Amino acid sequence: MVRGLNDFKTVFFIGIAGTGMSAIAQWLAETGKQVSGSDRYFLTGVFNDTRNKLEMLGIRCFLQNGEGISSETDLVVVSTAVEDTVPEVQKAMQLNIEIIKRSELLSLIASSKKTIAIGGTSGKSTTCAMLFDILQHANKNPGIISGAGLVSIMKEGRIGNAKAGAGDLLVIEADESDGSIVLYKPEVGVLLNIDKDHKEMDVLMEIFSEFRNNTLKLFVVNQAQAGARQLSRNKAQDFSADPDYPAGYQANGFSQQGLAISFHINGEDFILNTVGKHNMENALAASAVANQLGVELITCAEALKSYEGIYRRHQVLGKKQGVWLIDDYAHNPVKCAVSIEACQQIAPKVIAWFQPHGYGPTRFLRYDFVSEIGRILRPGDEIWMSEIFYAGGTTTKDISAGDLINDLKEKGKQAFFVEDRNAFLEIVRPHLSTDCVLLLMGARDPSLENFAKQVWEQL
Repeated sequence: MVRGLNDFKTVFFIGIAGTGMSAIAQWLAETGKQVSGSDRYFLTGVFNDTRNKLEMLGIRCFLQNGEGISSETDLVVVSTAVEDTVPEVQKAMQLNIEIIKRSELLSLIASSKKTIAIGGTSGKSTTCAMLFDILQHANKNPGIISGAGLVSIMKEGRIGNAKAGAGDLLVIEADESDGSIVLYKPEVGVLLNIDKDHKEMDVLMEIFSEFRNNTLKLFVVNQAQAGARQLSRNKAQDFSADPDYPAGYQANGFSQQGLAISFHINGEDFILNTVGKHNMENALAASAVANQLGVELITCAEALKSYEGIYRRHQVLGKKQGVWLIDDYAHNPVKCAVSIEACQQIAPKVIAWFQPHGYGPTRFLRYDFVSEIGRILRPGDEIWMSEIFYAGGTTTKDISAGDLINDLKEKGKQAFFVEDRNAFLEIVRPHLSTDCVLLLMGARDPSLENFAKQVWEQL
């Protein structure tokens, strides 16, 4: 039975192209494991960028037909979406190969390092990236396993969501959506926020309480966020961007100038090439943790001057005819509202497009989406939606993105439904001005990146 990283050498990932799976696969390959995997998106004769980048690291990729699993395979890894009826799982069972969940393997990895786990319903990937950059700048040689690609790592020709550092520090994104966050026992735990997303607030509070209790040494909390504040251990080690909720690390003086923000942390000046007050909070969290690990705040500020961002988090594709095009991973109510708000500082008009994912999640969060988006829209701003992304499986399709648009219209908002997103640009074109932001939002759908590129090419 696999109880640690030394208990296996050859590992196979079913669904290796997924963000969470590919990150662990790359980290293991860098540490000397023999890694391979399959994915339904790996088709014969069809180029796949993820496959190409995995193979560059020596990871063998297969069609999802079972051919990659053999008696020499020590361990098979599956995500929560992979069921026992999948032929590859059946083959692993027939060969008596141990099968574990991705979250269980990440827990084993976390136990092998001095791990810093970033938790919260928003901002995890960004805070991971910022902390990684700070620790790297401070010559700590950290590793990272994240939910999104860091531009700085992507420039090396990699996917960007993982890197095995030579040091003993590892930064990981701890996911609450499937409850796997409670499996980790990190040396340092960070709690950014708790907002309704995937689960009701009482369930989330229980999950994050267990995360806090499992943290071994240092637990750092956002004092300015109501949900997170309830789980604070030590206010002197916490952070806050709200003077009404003081903490050991305080940010103030926020200003956004176009696509850059500036602020102070405990008197130290910070400038980042990104947008939104939420990114001040993410930088504050990363800097607070780094400082607790012995990195001076001035070093944190120096590192973040060069922060290049992460994939599809307010990723600026460019500006044409006065229109800024920005692509963002926002997918829950608070994230969508914050994303729109950040863009409001760039231009007097924001036209936001959103593709909800999953009928169940959309149904669960319907009125929260309407409330949060409706609250943040200015009179001149617009919200557009296309139909819900459906990834397959058994579900009841009894809700449409058009229902959310109708709810927003009833609130007096400028809201529009375009069922087919491929028709969106031509329909919205008359609404574009010579000084506006066109913001694209959505998650889970792997074709959203290409959609954004298509909009940019045709803009």
